[in-house]
Amino acid sequence: MNWLTGFVFLIYCTTATAQKQHLFLIAGQSNAVGQGTAAQSVVCPPGVALAYLASTDSLVALADPFGERVGHFEQASTGSMAPAFAQEFHRVTGGRTVLLSTARGGASCDQRAELGNYGTWAKTGKLPLLDESVANTKRAMLKTGLPLRGIIWLQGERDANAIADTLMTGNDYLNALMDVIHRFREGLGSTVPVYIVQTGYQAGRTTTGSDAVRAAQLAVTRRLPKTYVVYRETNAFAKRGWMKDFVHYNQTGLNDIGQKTARFVGKHLN
Repeated sequence: MNWLTGFVFLIYCTTATAQKQHLFLIAGQSNAVGQGTAAQSVVCPPGVALAYLASTDSLVALADPFGERVGHFEQASTGSMAPAFAQEFHRVTGGRTVLLSTARGGASCDQRAELGNYGTWAKTGKLPLLDESVANTKRAMLKTGLPLRGIIWLQGERDANAIADTLMTGNDYLNALMDVIHRFREGLGSTVPVYIVQTGYQAGRTTTGSDAVRAAQLAVTRRLPKTYVVYRETNAFAKRGWMKDFVHYNQTGLNDIGQKTARFVGKHLN
């Protein structure tokens, strides 16, 4: 730990008793990793938020590029939704956040959608990810002494393509997502809330697959308790000019996701 990180951590810890701290996990695929631009990301004031680094079992000031290349997970390239979420959550609740990233670009939810070495959140496949995510989150819980207050889930593009290619159906995605949530809760607590950012559209592809994924993401909130769609506007990002490329959200979009997700989560926890 360098002197600056240590100083920020000291500020954070000495005021922790005055403001409640909250641990959140951000998981999914590339838009959860973050493909925005760090220079356009929100800059959190000292003490507002920390990031947990599994590679060193340490806490550092949260800033983009958020996350880290550790195990099979990735670091933002270069901006993410995390700083916008942390700052807005602090504004809404006065609480401080510790954020952990376990996301991998191209990762599927259903094994049938797994592509190459991109990984899957399914129980079986070429590169299953969920057990590693749970292990990293448990280490963050132990390090901070905090319970996990929620999982923020941004995933579905890979499965949307598989649905469009008739390799699976929207109902298959629904069942796969419910299984992922059940397995997260088996490892991290049966009452952990899951906050879903609905999947957006991909340029040059039919919207059939994305619409099926979006419908399934909404349907799962009716079937499982403490499961919520917290952001629905990603299907309008192309019209707003909020896309970095054919599938990834730019920093304006990521900041909007972070801020509005934080407002929902903050009100929900309060």
